[in-house]
Amino acid sequence: MWELITHPSNIVFSISLCLMFFFGLFEMVLVLIGGSSHSVLDQFLPGDTGHQTDLAIDADQSVFMKVLDWMYWGRVPLFVWLIIFLTVYSLTGFIIQGLMLHYISMTFSAWLIAPACLFLCMPLVRISTQLIARILPQDETTAIYSDELIGRTAVIVLGHAKLNSPAQAKVYDQFGQLHYVMVEPEQDETFKQGQSVVLTQKTQIGFQANPTA
Repeated sequence: MWELITHPSNIVFSISLCLMFFFGLFEMVLVLIGGSSHSVLDQFLPGDTGHQTDLAIDADQSVFMKVLDWMYWGRVPLFVWLIIFLTVYSLTGFIIQGLMLHYISMTFSAWLIAPACLFLCMPLVRISTQLIARILPQDETTAIYSDELIGRTAVIVLGHAKLNSPAQAKVYDQFGQLHYVMVEPEQDETFKQGQSVVLTQKTQIGFQANPTA
Protein backbone atom coordinates (compact mmCIF):
# COMPACT_ATOMS: atom_id res chain seq x y z
CA MET A 1 0.00 0.00 0.00
CA TRP A 2 2.79 2.39 0.93
CA GLU A 3 4.48 1.59 -2.38
CA LEU A 4 1.30 2.60 -4.18
CA ILE A 5 0.98 5.87 -2.26
CA THR A 6 4.62 6.86 -2.82
CA HIS A 7 4.77 5.79 -6.47
CA PRO A 8 5.75 8.77 -8.69
CA SER A 9 2.73 8.22 -10.96
CA ASN A 10 0.42 8.73 -7.97
CA ILE A 11 1.90 11.98 -6.67
CA VAL A 12 -1.27 13.96 -7.52
CA PHE A 13 -3.46 11.52 -5.60
CA SER A 14 -1.08 11.48 -2.64
CA ILE A 15 -1.20 15.28 -2.48
CA SER A 16 -5.01 15.22 -2.72
CA LEU A 17 -5.21 12.73 0.14
CA CYS A 18 -2.87 14.82 2.30
CA LEU A 19 -4.93 17.94 1.58
CA MET A 20 -8.09 16.07 2.53
CA PHE A 21 -6.62 15.10 5.91
CA PHE A 22 -5.33 18.63 6.43
CA PHE A 23 -8.69 20.23 5.62
CA GLY A 24 -10.50 17.68 7.79
CA LEU A 25 -8.20 18.41 10.74
CA PHE A 26 -8.56 22.15 10.13
CA GLU A 27 -12.36 21.85 10.17
CA MET A 28 -12.24 19.88 13.43
CA VAL A 29 -10.05 22.55 15.04
CA LEU A 30 -12.45 25.29 13.92
CA VAL A 31 -15.40 23.37 15.37
CA LEU A 32 -13.60 22.90 18.68
CA ILE A 33 -12.81 26.62 18.99
CA GLY A 34 -16.29 27.61 17.85
CA GLY A 35 -15.23 28.97 14.46
CA SER A 36 -16.45 28.33 10.95
CA SER A 37 -14.72 27.38 7.72
CA HIS A 38 -17.27 29.48 5.76
CA SER A 39 -15.53 32.73 6.57
CA VAL A 40 -12.17 31.28 5.53
CA LEU A 41 -13.40 30.12 2.14
CA ASP A 42 -15.56 33.17 1.35
CA GLN A 43 -12.52 35.07 0.12
CA PHE A 44 -11.87 32.40 -2.52
CA LEU A 45 -15.34 32.55 -4.04
CA PRO A 46 -15.62 34.11 -7.49
CA GLY A 47 -15.73 37.87 -7.51
CA ASP A 48 -16.21 40.55 -10.11
CA THR A 49 -13.02 40.53 -12.18
CA GLY A 50 -14.11 43.31 -14.50
CA HIS A 51 -12.33 41.66 -17.43
CA GLN A 52 -15.25 39.81 -19.03
CA THR A 53 -17.91 41.38 -21.19
CA ASP A 54 -21.57 40.78 -20.44
CA LEU A 55 -21.82 38.82 -23.71
CA ALA A 56 -19.03 36.44 -22.75
CA ILE A 57 -20.45 35.88 -19.29
CA ASP A 58 -23.95 35.25 -20.61
CA ALA A 59 -22.57 32.65 -23.03
CA ASP A 60 -20.72 30.72 -20.34
CA GLN A 61 -22.92 31.23 -17.31
CA SER A 62 -25.79 28.85 -18.06
CA VAL A 63 -23.54 25.89 -18.90
CA PHE A 64 -21.23 26.60 -15.97
CA MET A 65 -24.14 26.90 -13.54
CA LYS A 66 -25.66 23.65 -14.79
CA VAL A 67 -22.36 21.83 -14.25
CA LEU A 68 -22.02 23.22 -10.71
CA ASP A 69 -25.62 22.34 -9.92
CA TRP A 70 -25.13 18.80 -11.26
CA MET A 71 -22.12 18.40 -8.96
CA TYR A 72 -24.28 19.56 -6.01
CA TRP A 73 -22.07 22.62 -5.57
CA GLY A 74 -23.57 24.74 -2.80
CA ARG A 75 -25.90 21.99 -1.55
CA VAL A 76 -23.48 21.35 1.32
CA PRO A 77 -20.98 23.72 2.94
CA LEU A 78 -18.19 24.49 0.49
CA PHE A 79 -15.52 23.13 2.83
CA VAL A 80 -17.38 19.80 3.10
CA TRP A 81 -17.75 19.61 -0.69
CA LEU A 82 -14.01 20.16 -1.08
CA ILE A 83 -13.20 17.35 1.36
CA ILE A 84 -15.58 15.01 -0.47
CA PHE A 85 -14.01 15.86 -3.82
CA LEU A 86 -10.42 15.35 -2.63
CA THR A 87 -11.31 12.04 -0.98
CA VAL A 88 -13.17 10.59 -3.96
CA TYR A 89 -10.58 11.88 -6.46
CA SER A 90 -7.61 10.39 -4.61
CA LEU A 91 -9.32 7.06 -3.92
CA THR A 92 -10.41 6.75 -7.55
CA GLY A 93 -6.83 7.23 -8.69
CA PHE A 94 -5.35 4.84 -6.13
CA ILE A 95 -7.88 2.11 -6.95
CA ILE A 96 -7.24 2.31 -10.69
CA GLN A 97 -3.47 2.42 -10.26
CA GLY A 98 -3.59 -0.38 -7.68
CA LEU A 99 -5.49 -2.64 -10.04
CA MET A 100 -3.04 -1.86 -12.83
CA LEU A 101 -0.07 -2.59 -10.58
CA HIS A 102 -1.62 -5.84 -9.33
CA TYR A 103 -2.55 -7.32 -12.69
CA ILE A 104 0.08 -6.04 -15.13
CA SER A 105 2.78 -4.72 -12.76
CA MET A 106 2.70 -1.21 -14.21
CA THR A 107 0.74 2.02 -13.74
CA PHE A 108 -0.61 4.78 -15.93
CA SER A 109 1.47 7.90 -16.35
CA ALA A 110 0.56 10.70 -13.93
CA TRP A 111 -0.05 13.00 -16.92
CA LEU A 112 -2.71 10.57 -18.18
CA ILE A 113 -4.38 9.26 -15.03
CA ALA A 114 -4.64 12.56 -13.12
CA PRO A 115 -6.94 14.37 -15.62
CA ALA A 116 -8.78 11.14 -16.45
CA CYS A 117 -9.73 10.59 -12.80
CA LEU A 118 -10.93 14.18 -12.60
CA PHE A 119 -13.76 13.25 -14.96
CA LEU A 120 -14.23 9.68 -13.71
CA CYS A 121 -14.71 10.73 -10.10
CA MET A 122 -17.36 13.40 -10.71
CA PRO A 123 -20.38 11.03 -10.71
CA LEU A 124 -19.09 9.57 -7.43
CA VAL A 125 -18.59 13.07 -6.02
CA ARG A 126 -22.19 13.89 -6.91
CA ILE A 127 -23.54 10.72 -5.28
CA SER A 128 -21.41 11.21 -2.17
CA THR A 129 -22.51 14.84 -1.86
CA GLN A 130 -26.16 13.80 -2.19
CA LEU A 131 -25.73 11.37 0.70
CA ILE A 132 -23.88 13.88 2.89
CA ALA A 133 -26.50 16.56 2.15
CA ARG A 134 -29.17 14.28 3.63
CA ILE A 135 -27.13 13.77 6.81
CA LEU A 136 -26.02 17.33 7.49
CA PRO A 137 -28.36 19.79 9.25
CA GLN A 138 -30.60 21.24 6.60
CA ASP A 139 -30.17 24.85 7.74
CA GLU A 140 -26.59 24.73 6.42
CA THR A 141 -27.52 23.99 2.85
CA THR A 142 -29.04 25.94 0.00
CA ALA A 143 -32.10 23.70 0.16
CA ILE A 144 -33.40 26.01 2.90
CA TYR A 145 -35.03 29.19 1.67
CA SER A 146 -36.37 30.78 4.85
CA ASP A 147 -38.74 33.73 4.97
CA GLU A 148 -36.38 35.09 7.60
CA LEU A 149 -33.79 35.77 4.88
CA ILE A 150 -36.13 38.28 3.24
CA GLY A 151 -34.88 41.78 3.89
CA ARG A 152 -31.29 40.68 4.40
CA THR A 153 -28.39 41.79 2.21
CA ALA A 154 -26.86 39.21 -0.13
CA VAL A 155 -23.76 39.41 -2.34
CA ILE A 156 -23.65 37.96 -5.85
CA VAL A 157 -20.75 35.49 -5.95
CA LEU A 158 -21.20 33.57 -9.20
CA GLY A 159 -22.40 34.85 -12.56
CA HIS A 160 -24.63 37.78 -13.48
CA ALA A 161 -28.26 37.76 -12.34
CA LYS A 162 -30.97 38.87 -14.76
CA LEU A 163 -34.74 38.59 -14.81
CA ASN A 164 -35.59 34.86 -15.08
CA SER A 165 -31.85 34.08 -15.08
CA PRO A 166 -30.71 33.86 -11.45
CA ALA A 167 -27.14 33.78 -10.17
CA GLN A 168 -25.68 32.40 -6.96
CA ALA A 169 -25.38 34.72 -3.97
CA LYS A 170 -24.29 34.40 -0.36
CA VAL A 171 -26.30 35.71 2.58
CA TYR A 172 -26.02 35.43 6.36
CA ASP A 173 -29.07 34.69 8.49
CA GLN A 174 -29.81 36.16 11.92
CA PHE A 175 -27.66 33.50 13.57
CA GLY A 176 -24.60 34.26 11.43
CA GLN A 177 -25.05 31.08 9.37
CA LEU A 178 -23.99 31.46 5.74
CA HIS A 179 -26.40 30.39 2.98
CA TYR A 180 -25.88 30.17 -0.78
CA VAL A 181 -29.05 31.03 -2.65
CA MET A 182 -30.16 31.76 -6.19
CA VAL A 183 -31.09 35.40 -6.77
CA GLU A 184 -32.70 37.29 -9.64
CA PRO A 185 -33.75 40.96 -9.90
CA GLU A 186 -37.36 42.03 -9.52
CA GLN A 187 -37.00 44.48 -12.41
CA ASP A 188 -35.40 44.18 -15.83
CA GLU A 189 -31.84 44.86 -14.70
CA THR A 190 -28.57 43.03 -14.12
CA PHE A 191 -26.77 42.21 -10.88
CA LYS A 192 -23.05 41.71 -11.35
CA GLN A 193 -20.61 39.63 -9.34
CA GLY A 194 -19.67 41.33 -6.09
CA GLN A 195 -22.81 43.48 -6.07
CA SER A 196 -24.87 43.72 -2.87
CA VAL A 197 -28.63 43.26 -3.13
CA VAL A 198 -31.56 43.09 -0.71
CA LEU A 199 -33.72 39.95 -0.82
CA THR A 200 -37.36 40.93 -1.25
CA GLN A 201 -39.40 37.79 -1.89
CA LYS A 202 -39.09 34.05 -2.43
CA THR A 203 -39.36 32.29 -5.78
CA GLN A 204 -39.56 28.61 -6.68
CA ILE A 205 -35.77 28.32 -6.84
CA GLY A 206 -34.55 31.16 -4.63
CA PHE A 207 -35.22 34.85 -4.17
CA GLN A 208 -35.93 38.06 -6.00
CA ALA A 209 -33.96 41.11 -4.92
CA ASN A 210 -33.40 44.82 -5.40
CA PRO A 211 -30.03 46.60 -5.47
CA THR A 212 -28.93 48.22 -2.25
CA ALA A 213 -29.18 51.98 -2.07
